Amino acid sequence: MQASETNTRQSAQPRLLVLGGTGGTGRLMVSDAVARGYDVSVLVRSAEKASALQGAKLIVGDARDEKVLRQALEGRDAVISSLGTPASPFREVSLLSSATRSLVSAMKAEQVSRLVSITGMGAGDSAGHGGLLFDYLLFPLLLLKVYADKDRQEAIVRESGLDWVLVRPSVLNNKPGRGTVRALTDLSSFHGGSISRADVATFVLDQVRGDAWLHLAPLITW
Repeated sequence: MQASETNTRQSAQPRLLVLGGTGGTGRLMVSDAVARGYDVSVLVRSAEKASALQGAKLIVGDARDEKVLRQALEGRDAVISSLGTPASPFREVSLLSSATRSLVSAMKAEQVSRLVSITGMGAGDSAGHGGLLFDYLLFPLLLLKVYADKDRQEAIVRESGLDWVLVRPSVLNNKPGRGTVRALTDLSSFHGGSISRADVATFVLDQVRGDAWLHLAPLITW
């Protein structure tokens, strides 16, 4: 009986909480997760903006509010954070790190251990590997403050003690997915690239159950 119960738990589909599910990549992830048969909850700021997220349970609230996060985490097995923020050349950015800090605390309190968090090419030791346009124009002029917060976000995840994966997509596009990606941790010969949101969504969802990239920060690209 005990072995049978264990097998049942292992074969059950994940109960997933998604943050940032109304963004371009987040919507694809939610749709894919529902298609896989996952039990999906999405924390959103506005139910109106999330009306197209068919098959998912919507929870309205602020991702920086630990009380809201704890309620959203009840009964969940894993979390995907696809939170993003617009380019901010002048104003300081703190949304990503403050939400992640609250999320880590809430996950520990609710005993949810698996966290897959999307940051981006240019975060951490992937800085300087985006190619000429990204590294010398977009990054310093538009993204410096955003990526400073992504670095803080990554540090919080790394130090969380959770079962985490950090996913750093290269430049995103809306082309159809190819079904294959390159996942890199050795970036010595990598100098820029792009990837479809659809392929990012698939890769991220695969990390909810897979351990190949546990406690690592792969950069994914075509």
